[in-house]
Amino acid sequence: MNPLAQQWIDEAVLGSPVAQSLGVRLMTAKPDEIILAMKFDAHLSTTPGVIHGGVVATLIDIAGAAASASGVTAQTATGGATSQLAVHYLAPAVDELTAEATVVNRTRSSTLTHVRVVDDNGSLIATGEVTSRIFHR
Repeated sequence: MNPLAQQWIDEAVLGSPVAQSLGVRLMTAKPDEIILAMKFDAHLSTTPGVIHGGVVATLIDIAGAAASASGVTAQTATGGATSQLAVHYLAPAVDELTAEATVVNRTRSSTLTHVRVVDDNGSLIATGEVTSRIFHR
């Protein structure tokens, strides 16, 4: 992976206060493919034992941003932002979650990423699509 992409993932995405407070961690990274994990914690729940849907959406957003950053190679790139996020909830999140993000389309200024969120048993919890902008100077 390009060192610039790794820096973006480490510092801007996973180093962000929200990713840190959720305990999101990088499992694997290669260009256009990211796997993140997040442990279950009661402070992330909406009802006892169930992770809040907004936390699941945030995990999808973080995974999409990391996948977008993973393919950055241009030294002119200065940052990025989510421009669209769609989430489909399929089952309650009651365990550690893994987000598998794959960029399906990349241009110089944007990416479209599909994200799957599964639990420790491999059950599909949610899917999402993240459109990210990449800014250049």
